[in-house]
Amino acid sequence: MAQVAITAERLTKWFGAEDAKTYAVRDASFEAYWGEMLYIVGPSGSGKTTLLSIISGILRPNQGKVNVDDRDLWSLTEDEIADFRLNTIGFVFQDYHLFPRLTTAENVAIPLVLQRRRWDEALRAAAHYLDVVGLSDKANLRPAKLSGGEQQRVAIARAIVHEPAILVFDEPTASLDGETGRKIVSFVKNEILNPKRCILIITHDSRIFAFSNRIMTMEDGKITGFAQGETYEAREA
Repeated sequence: MAQVAITAERLTKWFGAEDAKTYAVRDASFEAYWGEMLYIVGPSGSGKTTLLSIISGILRPNQGKVNVDDRDLWSLTEDEIADFRLNTIGFVFQDYHLFPRLTTAENVAIPLVLQRRRWDEALRAAAHYLDVVGLSDKANLRPAKLSGGEQQRVAIARAIVHEPAILVFDEPTASLDGETGRKIVSFVKNEILNPKRCILIITHDSRIFAFSNRIMTMEDGKITGFAQGETYEAREA
């Protein structure tokens, strides 16, 4: 049986106060496992991004607990939470968030620079992970010279250069055509996912549902169910 990587217990997050209170996440409980690619799907405004922000140490819940990699996340100090985000979490965003004036290698090296690693060491590691994602020949190019799929692979290399245990993807295929999106997610599942890593993906893209291990659905801030990727894709079709 796979070991638990993340446990969320009755997470609740609201904004505002009293009569103006708006719930983004309501009483959300689930487990995610090492070696698993878990998708989180649901309509816009269903609480997906808020939930992942809580699990990633970005947004403090009003109620509930999160245990990630054997740590009670929101019992940590602010400095410890910052270290957790820097060392345990890797982020991949819909719009890549690459720095236009930096080369591909320099973009990938940024997490290691934030860890105060030496610049030459960070660039060597960046070169290695660019090779992992198949872009070793693009190391000295700037993002504007890359295709959308190549920029997404650079973002993935940057997310994994510091070897985080948890990877969080927010709509990773939204800016890509169908074939490129499928290739990116297939690559992530076959080359980046491993028994010591857990990957969480927010997506609306039914074209990539079959690559998931499980799909968790949300609506109105609540977790409404779980399904296997192929089963969910067939139902949606």
